[in-house]
Formats: sequence, C-alpha cells, structure tokens
Amino acid sequence: MEELRKGFHGEINEVRQALATLAASVIEAIPRATTVLLAGDLEGAEYLILSDDEIDARSLDLEDRCYRLLALQAPVAGELRQLIAILKMIGEIERSADLTVNIAKAARRIYGHALDPKLRGIISKMGEQAQQLFAAALDAFETDDVAKASALDDMDSYLDGLQRQFVQVIFECNLAGTIDLQVAIQLAVVARFYERIGDHAVNMGERVLYAVNGWRPELKGAARHKARVPGEDTDGIPIPDVGSGA
Repeated sequence: MEELRKGFHGEINEVRQALATLAASVIEAIPRATTVLLAGDLEGAEYLILSDDEIDARSLDLEDRCYRLLALQAPVAGELRQLIAILKMIGEIERSADLTVNIAKAARRIYGHALDPKLRGIISKMGEQAQQLFAAALDAFETDDVAKASALDDMDSYLDGLQRQFVQVIFECNLAGTIDLQVAIQLAVVARFYERIGDHAVNMGERVLYAVNGWRPELKGAARHKARVPGEDTDGIPIPDVGSGA
C-alpha cells in the first residue's frame, strides 16, 4: 500500500510539472503577442495562431491524466483538492493562450495602420503586467505560496487601470483623427484581452489557495445568495415549507 501511495504522489508531481510547463508556454506567448501587435508581424501572428493547437492538445491530455487519477486512486483531503485545483487551472491557462491568439488576430486586422506613441507605450505596459501576473501565479503554484497567490489581485488592479487608461487614449486619438474607428474598436478589444489574461492569473491564484488550505471565493457568493433566498439550502434545493399551513 505504501508503494502505491508513493507512486500516486509521483504521478501528482508529474501532473504538477506538466501544468507548470503548460503555463510557461503562455508566459512566453504574451510578449510574443505584444511584439506581433506592435511590429505588425504577420508571420509571427501566424506562428502564434497555429501553435495554439498544441496547447489545446496538451491541455486535453493533462485533463485526461487528472481524471484517471481521480477515478483510479481515490484521492482524499489535500490530494483531492490539488487535483481539482489543477483541473480548473488547466482551463484558465488554455483560455489565456486563446487570448494571446486573439491579440495576434487583431494585429492582422489592423496591419498597416500606424499607432500613436502613447498607445504603443500602454500596450507594452499591459503586456509586461499580464506576463508578470501569469509568472507570479505560476510561481505561487509551484511553491504553494499563499501570500503570493493572495497578492495577485492587487497586481491585477494595476493592469485594470492600464486598460482604462488605454481606452481613454483610444478615444482621444480617434477624436484627433490619428486612428480611424475600426482600428479604435480593435484596440479596445485588445485591451480587454490583456485584462482577461490578468483575470485568469488571479483565478489561478485562488486555485492555489484552495489546494493549500481549502479556501474558496465562491463561498462568499453562496452565502450572499443564501441570505437573499432563505428558502433554499446551500445546494440551491428548495426547502419545503413545514409551517402550519394556516
């Protein structure tokens, strides 16, 4: 039995390493997408778009490995939380990879249009902050660092501020006639892509907290819902009226 548990722990470590490698691919893709956007690099855009198929395939393979461990090893307590957290993080990583692809596609749509220096500067900052957020989320996962995982939300606030600043500059440039409306729309959407990458990094941090100590942000929302709807239990199942009926 002891040998079986050692083998199980070894498999969990392999899954953790596979997740870290998958996340590292996104960390590398974020600055590539930013460079593609700023340089109008059509070849680089095509490379990013095509490489997403590999990330999708690796994500599915890793999910299958987690499901097998859940089915065959009957993990409990911390082991179970860890596998559940990894399964959820796979989705966060895969969707973040999709967002870098969306940035590359946007670069193709605005190809040939010059960007105001202010816009270029904020794009660079958004790319750097999104990459730092994802790298911090990965580091928190690899080291089970609760403090770093908790700090991700504050880091994301800075990225949110950059997005709002970027949208404001887009409006200013459009009013000044330095970019046309279609380019302005594409750039506003790009800002949203960077902001969403940051959100996924924050979600990964929350999964780390769950894996380490069982904390779930959803519990706050569930408690608020229960307070608003006292006629339901915590699973959302209506509680029958057991009053007198008078």
